[in-house]
Amino acid sequence: MSRLIIIANRLPITVTEKKGKLKAVPSTGGLATGLKSLSKHFELIWVGWPGLASVKNNQRTAIKELLGQYDMHPVFIDSTKFNNYYGGFSNSTLWPLFHYFQQFADFNSRTWKDYREVNELFAAAVSKVARKNDIFWVQDYQLMLVPQLLRQRFPTSQIGYFHHIPFPSYELVRTLPWREDLLNGVLGADLIGFHTFDYVRHFTSAISRILGLDEHYLGRIRLGSRVVDVDSFPMGIDYERFAKTLREPETRHEIKRYQREIKGEKIVLNIDRLDYTKALPQRLRAFDLLLSKYPGYRKQVSMLVILVPSRDTVGRYKQLKEEIDRIVGYINSKYGTIDWTPVHYYYRSIKFNRLVAWYKLAPVALITPYRDGMNLVSKEYLACKDDGKGVLILSEMAGSAKELLEAITVNPNNTEDIARALHRALQMDEQEQITRVRKMQKRLKRNTVAYWSAHFLERLAEAHTVSCQASQHLFDKKVEKRLITDYRKAQPRLIFLDYDGTLANFRNDPGKAEPTRSLHDTLHKLSKHSKNTVVLISGRDKDTLEKWFGDLPMNLVAEHGAWYKETGGKWHQAAAIDVSWKQEMLPIFQQFTDRTPGSFYEEKNYSLAWHYRQTDPGLAEMRKHEFMDKLSTAIYGRPLQIMEGNKVLEVKNVEINKGKAAQRWLNRQPWPFIMAVGDDHTDEDTFKAMPDSAYTLKVGFSDTVARYNIGSVEEVLALLDQLNGN
Repeated sequence: MSRLIIIANRLPITVTEKKGKLKAVPSTGGLATGLKSLSKHFELIWVGWPGLASVKNNQRTAIKELLGQYDMHPVFIDSTKFNNYYGGFSNSTLWPLFHYFQQFADFNSRTWKDYREVNELFAAAVSKVARKNDIFWVQDYQLMLVPQLLRQRFPTSQIGYFHHIPFPSYELVRTLPWREDLLNGVLGADLIGFHTFDYVRHFTSAISRILGLDEHYLGRIRLGSRVVDVDSFPMGIDYERFAKTLREPETRHEIKRYQREIKGEKIVLNIDRLDYTKALPQRLRAFDLLLSKYPGYRKQVSMLVILVPSRDTVGRYKQLKEEIDRIVGYINSKYGTIDWTPVHYYYRSIKFNRLVAWYKLAPVALITPYRDGMNLVSKEYLACKDDGKGVLILSEMAGSAKELLEAITVNPNNTEDIARALHRALQMDEQEQITRVRKMQKRLKRNTVAYWSAHFLERLAEAHTVSCQASQHLFDKKVEKRLITDYRKAQPRLIFLDYDGTLANFRNDPGKAEPTRSLHDTLHKLSKHSKNTVVLISGRDKDTLEKWFGDLPMNLVAEHGAWYKETGGKWHQAAAIDVSWKQEMLPIFQQFTDRTPGSFYEEKNYSLAWHYRQTDPGLAEMRKHEFMDKLSTAIYGRPLQIMEGNKVLEVKNVEINKGKAAQRWLNRQPWPFIMAVGDDHTDEDTFKAMPDSAYTLKVGFSDTVARYNIGSVEEVLALLDQLNGN
């Protein structure tokens, strides 16, 4: 049985101390319940904080032994560091920012330092218990650096990460001073999971715009020799647990007791943790508006607010609690009578049986957070409607709104919208209620928390397999040694080299990507060798290639094959080519350049190229597709083609490509050794023209027909130095 190591901020068991005696108290949270179901297929090991803020050295051994009985391993954190990591960076920086409360986010370098150090403590704790072939699953925003820290320690292991809270728009993520560290931290995983596709989209936008990583259209990110998948996995609940609890005698007793207490009133249920993201004051104001606008509901409808205490000693939360108290008092004094209280308000936790009883009894649940990663309360409410009667009013900003399509959705910022929804819910006939609830229940019964966890791990295994397959084509030391051996044994030798992205890194201004003295010397030494025929085959114009490389004893090919120059010779045109089309296309290139800040076009002898390397990635992607559509129409019926390179679109004659240009040398004689190196789509034609025995190397890790992927320009240059005997 495979071992699954779950890394979470809190263990599913909390260690408490009373009169010097330690006790383990199990958690009943949705995550702990869902992951427990995996024990049928995995040996589960947990690593996390045990719940004690300050642990004496002589207690550590006892806590380890206590938790060891449950296959759990504690991460000990001193109280100051824990407060900075958890109360500070996690909940005073990431929590507000990721819930779109930027004004509450505290960018504090001290708390960031402790957040980073605590993440390292977690990774170190995992390393002590991990074995070869273990699977790692990191949970949530408190541990965003851990996946990369684990990847450094376990480079070939399966690592998953799930983000349980919202992931915000790039515009908010970019405000974080440590944005690159956090994004790169998460990218250590093979699979990154979110509750909804919106969060997936925001994440891929952030890594594209901030890290410059291009995503695959299936949510697959190329990251060096690895592949990272990003997908949505809406978390469910333990549906059967609620249905079973509903049938228990204790729960039926609570239902009858509550029925006697409310005396036939309809209950609008609100249950939430004290937090500014939950929009409790807004719900209360909407109820006030309902009673004001529809006086007939007075003495007929009451709101039940069950508010679970949370951080109420912290200033912002204390103020929120005072605001809620004030609004409840205002509504009760405004509408209340001696025999009717409009708002029943409880500030405390509630036993599970009583919670289920209220879920069953309340005809309306009002769940309208400003933002919520998923919101399981909405699903729990529906699971308790065994007769199908009940109405769910749900914020369109909650992750669960993407699944619970039959709920009445509202904008949580619109008080009038919420009041109208309350009126609609209270007037809805039973048959419509049943129809809506049964449809939602059908989904919830299937998409349980057990299904969520199993599905995530299945996808993790698939993502890891894809990543392993990608690494099989890696130009590693073993392949490098074989290439160098074959090179030294063979004569004559034919070498094709692209320039931009292969021998020189891209520059925002292509004109500034001129070769260094070191590269010039490397190419001179390689090309002057009597056994070598070197061909530099580029999309650059011939004047640029002549200026940069005209003095070297090598062959040059310009504009993807439109021009060629053999060693020591003159430039020749590959064929008679009509370029009259350029005058018609130039206005189109100018138009898209004007409309796309950061782009420019380049006119070559036989082609037109549009560069967008400095353009905002989102705009560039949109404009690129629009441009390609426009060009496809413009070139229809003509012997022209559109070539997509690295941040460039180029229009040229169909008879011109690097593969055809390469044939000029390939067909001259047998070549015992052939090597071709390139980096973008235009070089695929070169690779296709090569015999099977050739060493074909694609710089970067995108899909290719080349035999191998080599990591970078620097690795290509190092290889050439090796061939030169350096």
